[in-house]
Amino acid sequence: MSYNGPKVKLSRKLGLELTPKSRKFTSRKPYPPGQHGTSKKRSKQSDYGRQLLEKQRLRLQYNVSEKQMRNYYKEAAHLVGNTGDIFVQLLEARLDAVVFRSGLARSMYAARQYVNHGHIHVNGKRVNIPCYKVRANDVVAVKEKSRKLECFQDAIRNAAPPPYLELSKADFSVKYLYVPPKEEVPVICEVPLVVEYYSR
Repeated sequence: MSYNGPKVKLSRKLGLELTPKSRKFTSRKPYPPGQHGTSKKRSKQSDYGRQLLEKQRLRLQYNVSEKQMRNYYKEAAHLVGNTGDIFVQLLEARLDAVVFRSGLARSMYAARQYVNHGHIHVNGKRVNIPCYKVRANDVVAVKEKSRKLECFQDAIRNAAPPPYLELSKADFSVKYLYVPPKEEVPVICEVPLVVEYYSR
């Protein structure tokens, strides 16, 4: 099950900005939540603790369940190449991730909702499955009737997609140009620690 709890508190705990609202709070309070958040004498993390934290950071940036994460790891481990790089590439090819990265949504949570509610088309056909795997040269677009909605208008106004996505603001569409190398994916996480966590 994807996370539906308070995003600001979670953002401060993980040191991430999961939503536009959390950016305002983390800039004012750049420390973990709770009465000991500002304490300099925080207990030293174990190797397992660091691995678990990085796994949670990666999982919640894509808003996927633990079961989905394990399945993505197993798939990455069976493919030829660097497991960590392939792991991130599989997550980045999710439809909700493409919608968010392109700038058609302001957060991963919003992107997931837009897909679930049928606002997103892939190659001209409606797809309402957030985990749908987008392939190279696929075109993802907002349904024509939905383009006038304020949420899409606001999101696309400040869109700045990464190099592997070609955005057309005129028709609210994005082309997935190629499978990106991990260096181009704007994910905040020490992926090798996540691989260590799942390979135990």
